[in-house]
Amino acid sequence: MSGKLHQLGSCGVAKSEEDRRRYESLWNEFFRDPSQWWDNSTSKRSPKHADFKHKFTKDSLLMDGCYNPPWVIEELRRRGFASLSGELCRSTIMGAALPVSLIKAYEDGAAFVVSLRACTKNKDLHRGIKLHDNILKMGLVEKCSDALVTMYAKCGELEKAKELLNLHNSRDVITWTALIAAYARKGQSQRALNCFDRMQHEGISPNAVTYTCILNACATMGAVVKGEEIHNVVAKQGLLENNIVLGNALIDMYAKCGALPKAQDLIERLPSRDVVSWNALIGGYAREGQGEQALTCFEHMQHEGISPDAVTYICILKACATIGEIAKGEEIHDEIRKQGLLQNNMALATALLDMYAKCGALSKAQKLLKKLRFRNVVSWNTLIAGYVQDGQGKQALDCLNLMQREGISPDAVTYLSILKACATIRAIEKGQEIHERIAKDGLLQDSTMLGNALVDMYAKCGALSKAQDVLQKLPSRNVVSWSTLIEGYAQEGQGEQALHCFELMLNEGIRPDAVTFVSLLNVCSHLGLVDMGHALFASMKTKFGVIPNSECYTCMVDLLGRAGRLERALELVQEMPSLQRSAIWLALLDACRVRGDINLGRWAFEQAVQVNKSHGPPYILMGQIYAAAGMQDKARNIEAQRVKYQA
Repeated sequence: MSGKLHQLGSCGVAKSEEDRRRYESLWNEFFRDPSQWWDNSTSKRSPKHADFKHKFTKDSLLMDGCYNPPWVIEELRRRGFASLSGELCRSTIMGAALPVSLIKAYEDGAAFVVSLRACTKNKDLHRGIKLHDNILKMGLVEKCSDALVTMYAKCGELEKAKELLNLHNSRDVITWTALIAAYARKGQSQRALNCFDRMQHEGISPNAVTYTCILNACATMGAVVKGEEIHNVVAKQGLLENNIVLGNALIDMYAKCGALPKAQDLIERLPSRDVVSWNALIGGYAREGQGEQALTCFEHMQHEGISPDAVTYICILKACATIGEIAKGEEIHDEIRKQGLLQNNMALATALLDMYAKCGALSKAQKLLKKLRFRNVVSWNTLIAGYVQDGQGKQALDCLNLMQREGISPDAVTYLSILKACATIRAIEKGQEIHERIAKDGLLQDSTMLGNALVDMYAKCGALSKAQDVLQKLPSRNVVSWSTLIEGYAQEGQGEQALHCFELMLNEGIRPDAVTFVSLLNVCSHLGLVDMGHALFASMKTKFGVIPNSECYTCMVDLLGRAGRLERALELVQEMPSLQRSAIWLALLDACRVRGDINLGRWAFEQAVQVNKSHGPPYILMGQIYAAAGMQDKARNIEAQRVKYQA
């Protein structure tokens, strides 16, 4: 009998009416004298094993059986079998498989709500839809609407959730919050904000959970003004006094919006802080490249007696990578190793690899990678990118070979780094091989970045016709695509072709950026096209709305200097919003050297050494100016200064 009942409890279709009656009879026996049954519910090793077994007859009862009578769950609660009723609530099998004839006892909808919550927890959309069908048949949609909206929202069916919410006559804060949370999780922040506004328009007040979800949405889209509005509201309502989750959401919002002083001020004012609070702030500083502040926060957190977790370490390692603080990074590595955190945390291992790679300690990064129990494409990509960043293209290619020997296939990120490596060492044959793989895998259809990397590789290897062919065949092109090709032609001295590409780019309706203009102005400088250079520079703001950067000004100074227009070059330098770039002074100094202008050259030299006293080129150029003018004593004096400050 027990074997038969065990099967009955886990199947979806009744064997017979007799089996049904027998199963219900056993439940009645259980409730008459529970002491006669062994309770296996907390110790069973499989969902198919019995929850209760009779001490003498060995009959079995299964809590999630499709044959459970409708009254069982309520009776379990009434008798105090809380853990068992909870287990039944978590089961999706019973609620989804029961025929309508057996569910009629649940006319208040409670059983459906319990089962829908189970579907929500397990992300079981298939069973949730079956439950919805039964709810529709019984006319219980209004009673189950909150649970239905939540189930669809958390299972990712946002349009269905929204449709049900719109049909629901008695929407409440729980229903709205479920939909808002789902939109926020999916990155659809504007829709989350729209729901929030509509909810309030209907007179429904948000609760702390709603505010937390909306702050997450604000963080994603950088809506700091809206986030500040929420902050003011929750502060007035006193919600920050006893809700650390809400406080953490505010810190995270400010940090992700780049408003780090506000995030810092808030964390200091909160009545209580935890590791999540500090992680949000430390992560914010690390993302903004403010590594020193991140490390300071790390120290404050530990001083408060709050122990770092894996997320903290990931953020701190990123901060160390940003500022090249390898000593602190190694200290963190030791802490992580002592705590055994590297065993099963690839994200932490990758952060360590990234820190060593960005600090230039590539041998340590490779040694760490070899020691990892598990390696994946992300960990290899980190090391490969490190070698590329350090200009070690050959080592990057060697890593690709090692990775593939381990049976790990490269992805688009791998190919991006490898193409840069090929460009660095002008390994065009390897680049062509990668091109063939990418084309074979169909990756160019979805990745403009990968297409641009191919154009860059061919251009830097001098294969400009091939670069242009790749660009023309790309399914989509952007300003980076064209700027890369224009720069390639400019570097190879093919100025006319660069200018022709600029025309083609404009004909496609693609607007240039500052990088495009740097290449074009370099072309004009080398070809002596002063008037065209002037026209292009003027068009940046007036026609294209592009603010010239320091490289653009440097190119213009070089152009004017080569043409002997030193006065206009000086005027341009004085018009610059910032004069802290030494390249602009070098361009002016070089023009003075060519034209033999000692006075202007001396002024440009003084500006250059104010920016960086130990930088050698300004001394060399000024010495050449003095030497050409026959002022040997001054030339020797300048050389002595160079030796002194570079020592």
